[in-house]
Amino acid sequence: MRTSGAAAWVAVAVLLTGFVFVVVWATPWQPFPGGGPELVPADPDRDFTAAEQAAAAQFRSDIRPPGYLSLAIGLVVALGLGLTSLGSRIVEAAAAPLGGGWVWQVLLGGTAILLIMRAVTLPFSAWAESVRRSYGLSTRDWSGWLADVGRSFGLQVGGTLLALLALVALARAWPRWWWVPTAGGAAVLVVVISFVYPLVIEPVFNKFTPMPDGELRATLMELADADGVEVDEVLVADASRRTTTLNAYVSGFGATHRIVVYDTLLEQATNEEIRSIVAHELGHTARNDVRNGTLLGALAAAAGVCVLAGVLAWRWPLERSGSTGPADPRAIALVLAIVTVLGLVAGPVQNLVSRRVETRADVHALDVTRDPATFVQMQHNLAVTAYSDPDPPALLFALFASHPTSPQRIALARTWAQLNDVAEPADLVRGD
Repeated sequence: MRTSGAAAWVAVAVLLTGFVFVVVWATPWQPFPGGGPELVPADPDRDFTAAEQAAAAQFRSDIRPPGYLSLAIGLVVALGLGLTSLGSRIVEAAAAPLGGGWVWQVLLGGTAILLIMRAVTLPFSAWAESVRRSYGLSTRDWSGWLADVGRSFGLQVGGTLLALLALVALARAWPRWWWVPTAGGAAVLVVVISFVYPLVIEPVFNKFTPMPDGELRATLMELADADGVEVDEVLVADASRRTTTLNAYVSGFGATHRIVVYDTLLEQATNEEIRSIVAHELGHTARNDVRNGTLLGALAAAAGVCVLAGVLAWRWPLERSGSTGPADPRAIALVLAIVTVLGLVAGPVQNLVSRRVETRADVHALDVTRDPATFVQMQHNLAVTAYSDPDPPALLFALFASHPTSPQRIALARTWAQLNDVAEPADLVRGD
């Protein structure tokens, strides 16, 4: 018996309405309360030399081809496996040595499909890694890079197979309404991952050591106290074994909040600059950005399951894939193709919200530190060390940028200075 497709599409409409409501309610569309003043125009030439801008442009011209090719070929392969009988034949063949039961089809067939999807993009990942190494952004040797790729893929496979097992099992138990508990389970899974990520996933890729007692640690704890954020610990991540980029973040919920500082940041930034970055990260926690993001993720995951149910209720994609429906493990490749497309569609919306949230966190950091000059210097340093594009094409920015550009963030700081009667930071480039 087929899925109740019409009911699934009604659920999609309801969930997307809730998603839009949360986006409108929780997203800070204006950087300053009440709209604030007209923003100072973003101008890369004020703070980035011609050489710095040229280096960033060259890096982007080198790193974009493997990224875009990986995206395009990954999509083509996902659709090719999902919308032809090839995917279903691979699932059957992978499980045949162990009897071909539905559980083995999910586990072995799903692993085979995921391996193929990762294998076709692996050369482009290696190409991108070679570019990062040539610019000094990656400090890994190839064995270290492969180890990180293996860890990431292992986590992806484990999580995906568990989700597929649950989907097929529920579809076999409730052929028409499997998507109702599955959507609820997907939403709960997003919440659980948000809680366990800093405790389970982060340690897979980094080692963390407590920051020694001292002036910097005391200052960061004072920032957290001022924001009313209960911080369990200040940790240092051994990021230098992978990268030269600079970063810090706050992770966890409630009593598990942790301030994490990259060791590269400790080596290259002043205490004032580190304080500025951490104030930004604490702004996310103080404004409940993680909570709101988790809520949006849960709604999006539930809606995604309902879209999946609606598509799987159509005869055409099932006939193309050589499967009979969500209870048939041969539909795994089709399911993964649909999920891939949904991820691409959701990306620009997620990035739009992210840019607004990051802007609010920047204003929070400026409100707390009241030091726009350090903020400007730090944004410049972050951009230069990462070869960030100070002026990306508008379409690429809208589709792929999760943060404002560095000139936009610097212009925000100068606007904040004008609004708060603080000396406006001077241009970092003199006489150009």
